[in-house]
Amino acid sequence: MENTVGHGDGEFPIPRIVDRAEWEDARRTLLDQEKALTRMSDAIAAQRRRMPAVEVPGDYEFTGPDATVTLRDLFDGRPQLIVQHFMFSPDRDAGCDGCSMMADSIGPLSHLNARRTSFALVSRAPIERLMAFQSRMGWDLPWVSSAGTTFNEDFEATVDGEERQAISVFLRRGDRVLHTWSTFARGEEPFMQVFGLLDLTPYGRQETWENSPAGWPQDRPYEWMRLHDDYGAATSGCAHHADR
Repeated sequence: MENTVGHGDGEFPIPRIVDRAEWEDARRTLLDQEKALTRMSDAIAAQRRRMPAVEVPGDYEFTGPDATVTLRDLFDGRPQLIVQHFMFSPDRDAGCDGCSMMADSIGPLSHLNARRTSFALVSRAPIERLMAFQSRMGWDLPWVSSAGTTFNEDFEATVDGEERQAISVFLRRGDRVLHTWSTFARGEEPFMQVFGLLDLTPYGRQETWENSPAGWPQDRPYEWMRLHDDYGAATSGCAHHADR
């Protein structure tokens, strides 16, 4: 008889139950693969550190909560800057669900700052709307509006008028700003702690693209996401991309 577990949405199967010795054998096999993945991740990070850079011509002027700030200002005196291109277009009243989940995961910036790295959110919506949403979400992250600039388009966070999730990394040397790395879509997953945690569980992310045993709970990718104070309500409908 198949093992099942009760759930609000029905009865889902559970993993095969074995004794501790068999479990430890399976765990050792998986651990070898996890260690190989860690070593591969280290190798890719080493290659990332050897990427060439592109100099950013001129400087961008953003609208901050109190004054106009430049891209150089966002470094806050540190040599490195990570920018989250937060999807919040001028015609929306709330930020993207996925971008918000990412911002929820950032945590105190003191740890990044200790490694000479600053972090900021940049969005196209007016600063007043950004600050109102920031207050709702309870974040304490630097956030500026790029309205009136080509910043989003220049770093491919807005393409043909459509916004997409993106991360850009910059390095500063004096007045020179260098663009060193960018990623989009699933490349942002290291910022979204909930995915890493769910990947540790038997049911995983519970999305239809996953290779899971038959009967595992699965929903369409990203459609389950909500703002953290909005679960139980309809999605805000921001765009997500499953490709990398």
